[in-house]
This record gives sequence, C-alpha cells and structure tokens, in this order.
Amino acid sequence: MRDNGIKIIRTQKHKVTTDSNHAFNIAPNLLDQDFSADGPNQKWAGDISYIWTNEGWLYLAVILDLYSRRVIGWAVSNRMKRDLAIRALDMAVALRQPPEGCIHHTDRGSQYCSNDYQKLLTKYGFEVSMSGKGNCYDNSMVETFFKSIKAELIWRNRWETRRQAEGAIFQYINGFYNPRRRHSSLGGKSPIHSSRPSGPLKAQWELGVGRCSTGHSSGDVAGKYGAGFSLQKRYEAINSVDHPWLK
Repeated sequence: MRDNGIKIIRTQKHKVTTDSNHAFNIAPNLLDQDFSADGPNQKWAGDISYIWTNEGWLYLAVILDLYSRRVIGWAVSNRMKRDLAIRALDMAVALRQPPEGCIHHTDRGSQYCSNDYQKLLTKYGFEVSMSGKGNCYDNSMVETFFKSIKAELIWRNRWETRRQAEGAIFQYINGFYNPRRRHSSLGGKSPIHSSRPSGPLKAQWELGVGRCSTGHSSGDVAGKYGAGFSLQKRYEAINSVDHPWLK
C-alpha cells in the first residue's frame, strides 16, 4: 500500500442526529426498504448528518431522489433544528415541483415530525413515510450518500470555519457527486446523467444541472452569499465559471 501511495481513511466518532424522543405523530413506513422507482419524483428520502470544524459542528440536511440517487435539496446550519430540514425540502421542491403522491421518506427525528415540516409535506401533496424505530436500513440510500461524502471529502479534510466546510460541500455535491460520480446501480452513470428528462421537465433539469461547476475555492461561494443564500444564487454561482473537476 505504501509503495502505491494508498492510504487508509479511518472512520470517525459517531454523533447521534436522530431525536426520536418526542410527542409528534409517527407516519407508517410506506417505503418498506423498496428503493426502486420507475421515474423521477416518485420516491424522495431525506436525513441529517454532521461535519466537525474548528468553530464547532456543522449539520447537513439532504433530500435525494431515489430514482437517480441525485441530491435535489440540501442545507447546512450550526443548529440541528426543523428550519434546517425545511430549507433542504424547499430547495428540492423549487427544483423539481413534484406531483402529488410522491413518497417522502425520513427517519423519526423531531425535525421531520414537527408540525411545521408536516404542514409543508401536506401542502405539497407528499405521501409521508418514516423508518422503523432505530432501523438505519430503512433509509439506507441516504446513509450511503453520507458514507460517500464522508469517505471522499469530510474525513480527508479539516476546516477552520463552517463557511469553509459549506463551500467544500457545495463543490462536492454540485461539482462532483451529482454530475460526475458514477454508480453501479445506475449502469455506471452519474445521478444527473442517468435520468435526462424530456418535454416539460427538460427546462427544470437544465436549470438544476447548469454546467454544475464552480471555480471558487473552498468557502468562497458561502463567503460571498452567506450560510443561507437562495436557490437562485446557488445556481448563479454554479454557472459562473468552470470547475477543475469538470475539465
């Protein structure tokens, strides 16, 4: 391994992010570990993970479309509150505008069971699904994404500030994972290129893809727009310049 320059990436200490000790209602497990889908916007899944910086913890919420494994919504915050999950959902809905009946699956965390989050799901016409208690396999598609981003980005780096970490996450998702990272389950294609729609959805797809690139160094994008800059600003930043990964 030494002769070939291969290094071991060790896992790090686990931090609990699911607070299931609450009085909110729990939805049934409609997904039931069936992660297959015939097309986009049939099954979505979300979860929250964490990144350590020298300023403290940064929490990352994501929404994946299970058809293509694409990250269609994400948000970060220094607090693991319901507004973090809501911002990730808002981004996904703004990008995809899903039809009524799309399954939305998460764990039983208080962020997802909160009244505010559930009201949004009802407003958008989602079928709500939640994992069994303490069963990580019920949401394994999102867990797999978190494993990928940790092994390929987070465990390899250290950040002084949360903004630097957010900039690196932005580049990873929009510059590598969605447009470039190949999946065996997708026939060796990336999440974006595995599902190029036609007709009315084509314009939405092109908006979401853009050139999927940014030349800003880690933290520059977040530093320019702040920790909660809008969906439109994110796409403007993505399309501004070419990223070295895409050359």
